[in-house]
Amino acid sequence: MSSKRIGLAITGASGSVYGLRVLEELLRAPGVEIHLTISAAARKVLAVEHGIGVDLERFDARALGVKPTKRLVYHHHEDVSAPPASGSFRLAALAIVPCSMGCAGRIAHGISGDLVERAADVMLKERRPLVLVPRETPLSAIHLENLAALARHGATVLPAAPGFYGKPESVEDLIDFIVARVLDHLDVPHQLGPRWGERKAGKGSEKPKKGRGT
Repeated sequence: MSSKRIGLAITGASGSVYGLRVLEELLRAPGVEIHLTISAAARKVLAVEHGIGVDLERFDARALGVKPTKRLVYHHHEDVSAPPASGSFRLAALAIVPCSMGCAGRIAHGISGDLVERAADVMLKERRPLVLVPRETPLSAIHLENLAALARHGATVLPAAPGFYGKPESVEDLIDFIVARVLDHLDVPHQLGPRWGERKAGKGSEKPKKGRGT
């Protein structure tokens, strides 16, 4: 059975932990091929927020706390000739987690300065799922107008604003609330929860083990 290609981009907004957790869960999902891009600003945020040093020129997945695998394909953010830059490559979906407001603004106005923005532009023109997770507060009118434009053009704007109805007990629970919603919109099955109307799993229940970045 052929793999489902999912794109994941991590840009330079605070909240890089969301991108790391999405990556971990995508790697757990069977039959998913992940195409990863990390912006130059994201590299700086990863260092500040997690002490992670990522070499964008000689990428090693182990720097992100995950094992190298053929299912994880890395693309340099400046490589605008990489496969995700073409609609014929047929990514099933693309998530930008987190998505900086600068990145969102450029995508909203059709400006493709790097692979992240070009891949997002491709998803919009091909009418394929594009999920953006902005992490900024407060939002200016410019931010709101750009996000509204993206929503009108078919993107899913999924702010990093977790719900509390599941009675979260840790920061990790709050993070996973957003990660679960991202995976839902990528149509990738997961065991993160709980969902509305479902009981919260007890302490003895099985829950996916988290790696680095949580």
